[in-house]
Amino acid sequence: MTLLGPSCAAYSECLDDIQKAGVLTAGNALLGAHPSLWQDKDGTYHGIDADLLQELTRRLGIPRSEFIITEWTTLVPGLKVGRWDIVLSDLTITEERIAYANIAYSHPYFMLYDRIIVPENSPFHHVEDLKNANLGSVLGTTDSLTAHALVEKGIAAKVSDFNTFGDPFVALRNGQVDAVVVDQGTLQAQKERFTGLRTIGNPLFYEAKPAWKKAQSKASYRLGSEGIVVRNTCPRLLSAINQAVDDMKRDGTIRTILKRYHVWEDLEDHLTQNDQAG
Repeated sequence: MTLLGPSCAAYSECLDDIQKAGVLTAGNALLGAHPSLWQDKDGTYHGIDADLLQELTRRLGIPRSEFIITEWTTLVPGLKVGRWDIVLSDLTITEERIAYANIAYSHPYFMLYDRIIVPENSPFHHVEDLKNANLGSVLGTTDSLTAHALVEKGIAAKVSDFNTFGDPFVALRNGQVDAVVVDQGTLQAQKERFTGLRTIGNPLFYEAKPAWKKAQSKASYRLGSEGIVVRNTCPRLLSAINQAVDDMKRDGTIRTILKRYHVWEDLEDHLTQNDQAG
């Protein structure tokens, strides 16, 4: 990737500046979203993102870290103007974002994919049973694209899209839909509100938008991978983060964190392997 802007000497200052400041700041737009990030009354953060940031900060040799909570739409713009050093907010890696947002991603630390969820007492036990089923999902999400693709392939009959991640599960409980299609993190979060759920079939991996299928097919990561985002003018910081992420995968730290929040599956080990994501 060709870097444009200040001299290469200036690029090396990101990590130096963070180390001098003694704090690594991370933009996040998921406060309150289990299992990603939530906060106690005393201000203590919990969740996958909190544990990852704490471990990343330690491995980079930085005394402390700080989340800066923001809106989803400001995550990348805020990063680019220096309001925070990194984005750690379950942001999936895509070739479209790399190209248009002019940002760099770390090596993947987690892989999102969809699951088909039904009630425990559902008559559906296999994907083949869904031929006449109404699938619930969330409007405007990759999960919804997956659900609609199932209909296009003749696997299910229709999709009902809802506005929030909890709504499809309410509809499932009330018998308005036969199954729900969401990612495994959302499933885990909703299990705190809705009991008696099970999954059917294998994980469903995301498919690229038609205009990006060719570029995405050449990527060194699987679509659905999540990475830590940095400005593309910070190669030393990116390299240090990549090393930390690789070490955490190698020594089992990421596995431990994901198991702690019940989103680990053994296929994560090979799904998150790659060379470079940005």
